[in-house]
Amino acid sequence: MSHRSSRRSFVLQGCAAATLGALPYTVATAATGRVRIRHPNTPAGAAGALWVGGDLQIDRMGFGTTDFVSNTGVVKEDPAQIRALLRRAIDLGINHLDCADVYGSGLVDGLCERFIYDALYPYPPDLIIATKGGQLRGSLGGGEVKAVDGRPEHLRSACESSLKRLKLEQIPLYYMHQPDPAVPYEDSIGELGKLQKEGKIRHIGVSNVTAEQLAGARALVTVDAVQNRYNILSTQGQDILADCERHRTAFIPFSLLGGRAAPIVGQQTENSRLDALKSLANERRISLTQAQLAWLLASSPVMVTIPGTTKIEHLEENVAAAKVRFTKREMERVAQGVRR
Repeated sequence: MSHRSSRRSFVLQGCAAATLGALPYTVATAATGRVRIRHPNTPAGAAGALWVGGDLQIDRMGFGTTDFVSNTGVVKEDPAQIRALLRRAIDLGINHLDCADVYGSGLVDGLCERFIYDALYPYPPDLIIATKGGQLRGSLGGGEVKAVDGRPEHLRSACESSLKRLKLEQIPLYYMHQPDPAVPYEDSIGELGKLQKEGKIRHIGVSNVTAEQLAGARALVTVDAVQNRYNILSTQGQDILADCERHRTAFIPFSLLGGRAAPIVGQQTENSRLDALKSLANERRISLTQAQLAWLLASSPVMVTIPGTTKIEHLEENVAAAKVRFTKREMERVAQGVRR
């Protein structure tokens, strides 16, 4: 079967699945009890674990799904390969998957959510699925159209649609994807608070926020996770990270390897920290990608990584970084941009 036909089949199957009357599945997210990692001694578990909201335990080595599709919504690999990739992630001990309703909306809304359902349902009891609402994406003339919609009615609709696609009774971690300048942020966050009270989401996260916006969200709800850009070349979010450390909030950076548009691995950017990290990677005989992930994990005890890929070999390489430990002296050396 060709990639084109198999992708079309997956999309059609996903649309059909959305209309099925199957009972929603709860990933151990009842209001009582804590969700622990069943098998902590796994390759992914080597990075250690973090409690989200005090009751959901996640590996600090997670997995992001945004790379499954291009900016125009075209599936990058045969759906069978993506299903195998997700199952391999679970085999490696990953119990935290990150997605969003707009990942893949160039073809079908929630395509990456559909991939997760298609590959992993019924879910392992310790799997923590995080998803987001508040952005709109589509393709126009071969490019990407990106907008935000933080209206309460849109966020409610987006959350309920994600619940149906994922076949969940409750989303373990739900993010406001991006503040909408046309909507008061307190209105958007307030709606997530209502959805939480109704039991449709368990924990609230925010993304793409300033320190002021994060403080505003904290005044209304308990914020249990923050997603902002952060990597070896982009550490201007240090104030947000420090805030997360004070509140023991999970900090989950996006573009942690530089982003799809400009991956650090392929950049020639002159940067003393990056040069020092490259030197350290060579000494340790690990890849630069592994060094970047290890550097992030060593940067803060609340740091959680979600590298994405469409290749099983890259997934295994990323997960292998979980066992890499940089010493305090090595981290200082990178911070100072010292090469040997």
